[in-house]
Amino acid sequence: MKFFLGSIGLVLAGLVGLAIFLAVALAVAYPNLPDISALSDYRPKQPLRVYTSDGVIIGEFGEERRRLTPIDEIPQIMKDAVLAIEDARFFSHGGVDYLGVVRAALANLGRAKSQGASTITMQVARNVYLTAEKSYTRKIYEILLTFKLEHSLTKNQILEIYMNQIFLGNRSYGFAAASETYFGKPLKDVSIAEAAMLAGLPKAPSTYNPIANPTRAKTRQLYIIERMEQNGFITAQQAKTAREEELHIRTGRDAGRVHAEYVAETVRQLVFSQYGEETYTRGLNVYTTLKSTDQSVAYKALRKGIMDYERRQIYRGPEKFIDLPSNPQETEDAIDEALADSPDNGDIMSAVVLEASPKRILAMRLNSEKVTITGEGLRPAQSGLADKAGPNIKIRPGALIRVAKTPKDTWEITQLPEVEGAFVAMDPRDGAVRALIGGFDFGKNKFNHVTQAWRQPGSSFKPFIYSAALEKGFTPATVVNDAPLFFDAGVTGGQPWEPKNYDGGFEGPMSLRTALKKSKNLVSIRILQSIGAKYGQEWVTRFGFDADKHPAYLTMALGAGSVTPMQMVTGYSVFANGGYRVNPYLIAKITDQRGKVLLESTPPALNESMRGIDARNAFVMDSLLQEVARSGTAAKAQAVLKRPDIFGKTGTTNDSIDTWFVGFQPTLAAAVWMGYDTPKKLGDRETGGGLSLPIWINFMEYALKGVPVTEYQPPEGVVNLNGEWYYDEYAKGAGISSVGMLPEGASSAETNPPPDPGGAIQVLPPSDEKKRILDLFKN
Repeated sequence: MKFFLGSIGLVLAGLVGLAIFLAVALAVAYPNLPDISALSDYRPKQPLRVYTSDGVIIGEFGEERRRLTPIDEIPQIMKDAVLAIEDARFFSHGGVDYLGVVRAALANLGRAKSQGASTITMQVARNVYLTAEKSYTRKIYEILLTFKLEHSLTKNQILEIYMNQIFLGNRSYGFAAASETYFGKPLKDVSIAEAAMLAGLPKAPSTYNPIANPTRAKTRQLYIIERMEQNGFITAQQAKTAREEELHIRTGRDAGRVHAEYVAETVRQLVFSQYGEETYTRGLNVYTTLKSTDQSVAYKALRKGIMDYERRQIYRGPEKFIDLPSNPQETEDAIDEALADSPDNGDIMSAVVLEASPKRILAMRLNSEKVTITGEGLRPAQSGLADKAGPNIKIRPGALIRVAKTPKDTWEITQLPEVEGAFVAMDPRDGAVRALIGGFDFGKNKFNHVTQAWRQPGSSFKPFIYSAALEKGFTPATVVNDAPLFFDAGVTGGQPWEPKNYDGGFEGPMSLRTALKKSKNLVSIRILQSIGAKYGQEWVTRFGFDADKHPAYLTMALGAGSVTPMQMVTGYSVFANGGYRVNPYLIAKITDQRGKVLLESTPPALNESMRGIDARNAFVMDSLLQEVARSGTAAKAQAVLKRPDIFGKTGTTNDSIDTWFVGFQPTLAAAVWMGYDTPKKLGDRETGGGLSLPIWINFMEYALKGVPVTEYQPPEGVVNLNGEWYYDEYAKGAGISSVGMLPEGASSAETNPPPDPGGAIQVLPPSDEKKRILDLFKN
């Protein structure tokens, strides 16, 4: 009996001692616990997010990928999945699972450091405030902090913090971000099976990552579904359906996303200049002017145009070579490692050759997928399959090559292009940028060719010289001689200059309308020579060009200055909108993490303070540019698009170093450029009409669907004589003084021609015979 009482006494003494110890520990530790008042208004670090105008995310910048989601917006099935595996008694206990704490303490007595049975509140305490250290001291702090959290916050507040704060792999914090990362969908749309997969991540985001470890992730998902059924969160039938559901994990780099990396980076730079380091933690949402559909179509059109050109180039050989071990498993491992170092570039995929002959290539892609290339699919790389191919060109086992699917669903060999390109489209009525592709691939080359590439515009610059000429008395009917020109060193101050037309020939006298649609260089030079290079230089600034980038020399008539694609689409927008200068803009709105609008861009309505050129100048130029797209160097545009309201001009620089097409429909203007970053010839037969125009057409085919045909109405100050447009003052002699239809019997403006600059340029009445024309233009 005495022994029994003594034992009880010892136990009681031990308990009292433990209570005193805990009381002392609490007295010492509690004041040192962190202040948790900020958690009542939980605002974690949130990244900068960039969206299209229709709400599609195109970029995210910040250390932590997180989307703050209030607890009442988290679907019940997601909460149930988390509670089933992490803390089924969350709403009934006081924050600490005492049996779990005992188990953790016993585990810590040995070498093991496992800490099972942590409640959700304990995990919040650990993840928000404490380090990852495993020790008794930290465990005591964790328990004390858990009590403090339970005392200060509601259960829903704690659960909301947990579901937004927890790290779930792939830079994703919180279940909303993880849902987008792994499934490409908002959290509100997840199924039971998807919720169970996500709920398995907190324990070990790397081990149970469905991208990196799909087998282990599936095993844990099935266990969580079982736990959900056991806890009554789902029925047996729902559990069966969830177990059988096939999940679609976002494993590829594209995964159906809108490619707008150049836009996102531009926005990041603009926002950082305003908000500094807060840009990456404040949860700002930036809505751009882009249309997601237009952006996607532009991306595909530019890549297709570049790859169509690439197919005509010499095969440069495999990207690298690897040794293939004799052991099959080691071979697969070596191939996977090589492919990981050279990932797919969109639809241009990487593969390692297993077998190669002039008639067949067998290659392996990721996940041991084998592809066979035969017939036409080998044509782009014939030089690499020849017996005499050099060692760096020869396609042989171990060669890392690029492959792509053809429209016939067969494989073809290809290569990553060296050539670059740019595409930009904007609404000419207000300057809103609708699509912007700064290059073939942002990962490969981050240089934004739309805004940073200063290139020669070639013949696509001629319309601005023609526009200047209209103000100096020229009309579309003015006849100019397409004949040889020669400028000796005394005139040029340097090397002699003998400009040529693209085809090397000359066609003699022709109207300005004909000269522009045929892109005659000699006519453009004679026009600029007549109006004066200095005047031409000053005039082009009305369209947004920099005077110092276009020296006042006659070469300006051929587009020898420097422009960016953004400048070109802005300049052509002046023609498209009736003569107004609009500034391109990209950011429509910025909001904070709670949706409060911080900035909103509202472009002004077109008004006279924005006028760059007279409305009648724009109208006559539209008529000339429409002719180019109907029957000139860009005739393919109207032919393919099957609509008359298409306007534009091709451009090809000397030696085909740069190719352009810039054009518009009254509601949408776009510019396309192609060339090498280090300028070199694209090829003797490569032109703006052959390279850049098809890209523009492919984009407009989609972008103009459902857009009604628009016809420009003649402004004040122009008149139509015999099917040609003139300024009023050049038609008064024919009895016309205001806008209107031709009176019966009226003819072209014969009595008020512009001055004849030395016989080189002359207005001729339609009745003159061909012989007289030729006599006037004899050299």
